[in-house]
Amino acid sequence: MMKKVSVVILNWNGMEMLRNFLPSVVEYSKKEGVEVCVADNASTDSSVEMLRNDFSEVRLILLDKNYGFAEGYNRALEYIDSEYVVLLNSDVEVTPNWLLPLIDYMDAHPETAACQPKLRSQRSKRFFEYAGASGGYLDRYGYPFCRGRVFDVVEEDKGQYDTIADVFWTTGAAMFVRLKDYREAGGLDANFFAHMEEVDLCWRLKNRGRNLVCIPQSVVYHVGGATLNKENPRKTFLNFRNNLLMLYKNLPDAELKQVLRVRACLDVLAALAFLLKGEWRNAKTVFEARREYKKMLPLYAALRNDVQQNIMDGHLMKGRMSYSILWKFHIVRKRTFSQL
Repeated sequence: MMKKVSVVILNWNGMEMLRNFLPSVVEYSKKEGVEVCVADNASTDSSVEMLRNDFSEVRLILLDKNYGFAEGYNRALEYIDSEYVVLLNSDVEVTPNWLLPLIDYMDAHPETAACQPKLRSQRSKRFFEYAGASGGYLDRYGYPFCRGRVFDVVEEDKGQYDTIADVFWTTGAAMFVRLKDYREAGGLDANFFAHMEEVDLCWRLKNRGRNLVCIPQSVVYHVGGATLNKENPRKTFLNFRNNLLMLYKNLPDAELKQVLRVRACLDVLAALAFLLKGEWRNAKTVFEARREYKKMLPLYAALRNDVQQNIMDGHLMKGRMSYSILWKFHIVRKRTFSQL
């Protein structure tokens, strides 16, 4: 019999994270038809041994090498046969009945491919968490932001974003997705390795006419930045390169050239901003990311063609804004989502 939900946590050398946060997932996911799985990306620490000894109720999926976040999930989900899957980071603490609002909404709304709970910071529990807050949006030039987080301004959660809302992307830290939709859209882009992969997947789902929402009645707490901190040049590289690849793959023909021209200018400004802060490695990395993006364009021509063939009417593209969030934030000084 097909299970209702598989909660899948991808792990690589994250024994302490699992030890700290897996107990809440196991305890608060006890429901008929729900399984908790850990997919291990060939860890070299004692994660697998610890899971076998301390969490025998958790289903263990062993991958043969570290495939990264994106392909790691693609490989892991080959072993899953459930109606819904939750892609859950190992540094997420869940709350009682966190799954019920997500299941109920998805059961009642077959037009919706994916949803997310409200993410609060595990370190400062009154505040939203950077990586998803209360639902994700995208500006005209590919910059992501959230209800509750615009760039580095993270709001305190005072219930101001407690309505269920259509969003453009759902966080990869706790993405609740129909497995059928995930597979039909092609899953996460393995070439991304990590970062921006969930936004790209959500854009492809949107292109297919599917809806995405945030359901704040479900609350989880996310540590965030557990694998690469915000100033890490590797993270800068992946964010800039993957964002450009995402734009190239998903933008309609009418917007592609103009948006990419503006982005080239904005990326130079980003590099200058890093230099002014003394972050010369990050500044250099912006240009390295752009070079790598250009090298990968021949590979992405076929991927773009496939995406473009599946684009449906744009009336469901709620959450992709027509403005520049950089202009709104830095020039007009709109610092919170409710001010935009």
